[in-house]
Amino acid sequence: MKLAKFLFFICLTFLILNCKENNQKQLKKQHKKNNNQQEMLVEKIIDTILIDGIANEKTWKKSSWHPINQVWLGEQVDSSDFTGRYKLSWSKEALYVLAEIKDDFLVDKIKNPLERWWDDDCVEIFIDEDNSGGNHQFNHNAFAYHIGLNGDVVDLDAKDTPRLFNNHIDSKMTIGRSNTSIWEFKIYLFSDTYSLKGDQTALNLFSNKKIGFAIAYCDNDKSELRENFFGSVIIDGDDKNRGWIDANIFGILKLKN
Repeated sequence: MKLAKFLFFICLTFLILNCKENNQKQLKKQHKKNNNQQEMLVEKIIDTILIDGIANEKTWKKSSWHPINQVWLGEQVDSSDFTGRYKLSWSKEALYVLAEIKDDFLVDKIKNPLERWWDDDCVEIFIDEDNSGGNHQFNHNAFAYHIGLNGDVVDLDAKDTPRLFNNHIDSKMTIGRSNTSIWEFKIYLFSDTYSLKGDQTALNLFSNKKIGFAIAYCDNDKSELRENFFGSVIIDGDDKNRGWIDANIFGILKLKN
């Protein structure tokens, strides 16, 4: 009798694990990119980019601006309250992002970076290294990095616990005139098998590689909670705050020499 129960338990465990694996594969097969998004070509750097928040490199002068103008949460605001735009480039070792944010109030009131990080002003960068799409809420199929004003990088781990991923992104933010801040990011990419306790070596990038990508800004002027959330991609439906769960809503970058 005990042997029968043991065998039943083994079979049940196998079925559950096999079903979970098949569900993940099915998600990949059913993956369809947001039809609103087109591939964005990203040209390789033409000089060394220093992450200093100044952005005076030839690469940035040559690159085009793209808007952060989609309302994901909250409501449309006047340009004196918020405007955002960004540029992109890449090298063998990293993806580079330059963001220009105009925000009339910068808020950094929550001292613990692992508590309600989304209720302070921050840039959020979404990365799907292999552009596979799908759910990434409890795994590292994709990342939703929140970069605070002080440079801390927060995302959830596979156990739904907030963690610092400061080794994934080098960043610097400087504040200029007219409430305008310049953010520079050097983002290292990791595969969907990434583990906090595993190898921390980033992947090499190459021409024609496709990456799922979006960038957003959490805007809080004087409230207890985040007031607005502005993103770079169009998201269909009423629930537009899905980037931290669903990589299907990301745009697509194609790296170009």
